[in-house]
Order: sequence, then structure tokens, then C-alpha cells
Amino acid sequence: MSSISMNRTSRLSDRVQEIPPSGIRRFFDLASTMENVISLGVGEPDFVTPWKVREASISSLERGFTSYSANAGVIELRRAIADYMETRFSVSYDPDTEVLVTVGASEAIDIGMRAILNLGDEVIIVEPTFVSYRSLVSMAGGVPVPIRTGIEDNFKVTAELIKEAITPRTKALMICFPNNPTGSTVGREELEGIAKLAEEHNLLVFSDEIYAELSYDEPHVSIAEIGDMKDRTILISGFSKSFAMTGWRLGFVLAPPDILAAMLKIHQYTLMCAPTMAQYGAIEALENGMEDLQHMRDAYRQRRNYVVKTFAEIGLPCHSPGGAFYAFPSVGNTGFTSEEFAEKLLLEERVAVVPGHVFGKGGEGYIRCSYATSMDNLQEAMTRLDRFLTKYA
Repeated sequence: MSSISMNRTSRLSDRVQEIPPSGIRRFFDLASTMENVISLGVGEPDFVTPWKVREASISSLERGFTSYSANAGVIELRRAIADYMETRFSVSYDPDTEVLVTVGASEAIDIGMRAILNLGDEVIIVEPTFVSYRSLVSMAGGVPVPIRTGIEDNFKVTAELIKEAITPRTKALMICFPNNPTGSTVGREELEGIAKLAEEHNLLVFSDEIYAELSYDEPHVSIAEIGDMKDRTILISGFSKSFAMTGWRLGFVLAPPDILAAMLKIHQYTLMCAPTMAQYGAIEALENGMEDLQHMRDAYRQRRNYVVKTFAEIGLPCHSPGGAFYAFPSVGNTGFTSEEFAEKLLLEERVAVVPGHVFGKGGEGYIRCSYATSMDNLQEAMTRLDRFLTKYA
């Protein structure tokens, strides 16, 4: 046996070995081996990217725009992002110094963590939430500090909850709203309380607003527009969810110039720039894609209303999510853990959902169901769920 084969564990970094694989992937992989599966597990739109966006990208190729762009992104897109954010969410950014185009929102979070964290710095993470946050904090040398939200408050985060988790090592707070997986949103009043707390304790705030355009009941409010919060907010967004552009891998981040410059350094050394042809498609999305966005949002709202109503009828308590495209019903009354429920449902009824515990504290006892699929699929999935619940009642 060679020395390399004898030391396959030691040649990997401790930091990476300590990070578990994504809990979502196990069910995707299992479902992909089965036939006649209805997936409510995938967090991506079932719509195809609007044609005008695809056409703009094709046109950029025909014009020969196949080279690297500026590291921060083509200036036309950065200007379009700044205009869009001011128009839609009342936050104003300088496209030259405060806007960075990234390879998806995930890259933005990754380089943001690496730009601000020193070894041992703590980041408060509001859970249940997107599975990547904890791991990205750990990979940047930080310490994730999860706090729990619950169904009793419709999974809303409050300043009081955050305050209990603050220590002298706390550097930042990670929030996501509308939330993945609960669909919970945060209103202006709650944000003002969180902003006051951030200022009192000198915290930076990562605000993942990738689902901002998919707010159904109330207009989205960005924490960056509250008081002086723009100077301590790293605002993350992108094109994947709102414009059905998941495969394009295009996101952006808005941050104060000093933080953005640090993030740009990491971006330069790791990715150079986002794909140029995708950036030209994104310009078209921002400038002329609002009608398509509205059409998709209306469809998601209709589906949200249907699944929440049906969950109640078949006996799965579920709060009404204010945004995103996920429902988070409780399966606590079935006697199964969330993982047992998800696995049995997949094997016996061919419906794929994600067990809630993979999203962190407070997720056990729930399942995440994406309604970013057709009404026909949703209706058939609910029929199968009802049959499954009747079997084990």
C-alpha cells in the first residue's frame, strides 16, 4: 500500500472534513434513480428563462463578446443593477464602487464571509435557513451560532432572539428573507429593531434577498434602507429565482466600498469574472423583464394559496409563507421524524420533499415542499400525500 493511499484522510483539510455533505442532495440522488417521481424538493423555477433574456445573451455571442469582462462585471450591468435596486427597493448604490457581479448568490456569500471573518469570529445564523450558510462560515474560519425561529411566530426573527446570541466574538448576523425553507418574511418594524441592535453591537449584516421579488402579501423591505444600515450591510441577490435563470449562475452583491474592494480581491483570484454572455442577458432581464417576472410571481402566488389550503385539508399544519416558493408544513402529528417521513413518502408514493432538519434548529418535524412546479404536478402530489397520510393515520 502506498503512503498516499494510507493517508487519504490526513491529506484533506480538517476544516473541509468537518463539514457534512448537503442534506438536500441525498434525496435528489435517491429520487433520480426512481421513475414516476414528483419532485417538490428542487429550489428552482419550473419556468424557462424568458426568451428576450436568452436572445440578448445569444446576440452578445454573435457580436463576439466572448472575452473576460471587468472583474466586477460589465459596467452596463452594474449600472442596471444600481438602477433596479433604487427603483424596486429604495436603496442607492454606486455602480463603480459598491456593486459586484458574482457567479451566483452563493459565491457572493462565500467571498463576503472570507472578506470579513478572522479565525474564531462568530456569525449568528437565523434558522431554519438555507443549508450553505453554516458551512460557508466554517470554511471562512468563523464560528456559526444558530438561533431558532419557530412556527409559533411564523418563523419570524426578532431583535430579542438575536440579542440572546450576541457575545464579544460576534462579528456578523446572517439573515435571509423571504426565507428558504419557511417562506417567512420580515417587516419594517422587525427590521428596525434588528438594525438598532446591529448598531449597538457594531455588527455587520449579511442580508440574502435572493427571493425579494417573490414577496406575495407585502412589499419587500431591505434592511439596507433602514437608518444607517447601508454602511454595515452586505446585500446579496441575483437572477436565479426571480428571472428563472438558475443555470446561468449569476448573482450580485452590494456593499460599502471597503468591504466590496476586499470581496473583489477574492473574486479576482478565484473566478476572475462572471460569464460575459450571461451578464448581457441579465441586463435585458433588469431593463425589460418585469412583465415576465410578474407573470411568474402571480403563478407562484396561486400555487402557494393552493398548497397551504390543501395541507390544512389533509391534516398537515402549515403557516402561510409570505414569499419565496416553499411551504414548510409540520409532520409532527404523524409520529415520524422529518427524515423518516420524507424517505417513506418518496419510496411509497414517489413524492420527493426535503426533511426539515437539514435546515438547522427548529427544522425537525417539518418538511420543505417547493411549489415551483406545475399545478398538475402539485395536484397529483397532494393526492399522493393524502393517500400516504390516510395509510398511517
